[in-house]
Amino acid sequence: MSDRVAIYPGSFDPPTNGHLDIVERSSRLFDRVVVGVGRNLAKKTVFSAEERIQLMREACAKYKNVEVTSFDGLQVDFARASGATFIVRGIRALSDFEFEFEMANMIGASPRDRDGLPHDAPEYLFVSASRVKELAAFGAPIDSTCGERR
Repeated sequence: MSDRVAIYPGSFDPPTNGHLDIVERSSRLFDRVVVGVGRNLAKKTVFSAEERIQLMREACAKYKNVEVTSFDGLQVDFARASGATFIVRGIRALSDFEFEFEMANMIGASPRDRDGLPHDAPEYLFVSASRVKELAAFGAPIDSTCGERR
């Protein structure tokens, strides 16, 4: 039987506890999880790609079956290059599901490429990297949304 490999693509700008919750749960479901720090043309990032990769590597170091790398391009191509047959994406709300459903159909993912769409844990439903950046810009505390999980 072949390994069950999944990718978890995102911009992770910055990594949040919601992201890390998805990594932790994915690490229990799959033999190997490849976290892909990618470029999102629709987003202006605060952290450089190198910084985001380093932050994710530090946050994911305790998971022996999780690796962090960068990618540029379509997530379905990244999945194929990684040998993954699952794409993991966190779902906070119905709008996230609609977006991911449209993306999967638009890029023409084959039946071999399956999406894993775990819902976020309740405490992270309203946490997004965009909101964390906005809070940080105004000097608000972000300890409960970013960094290492408690």
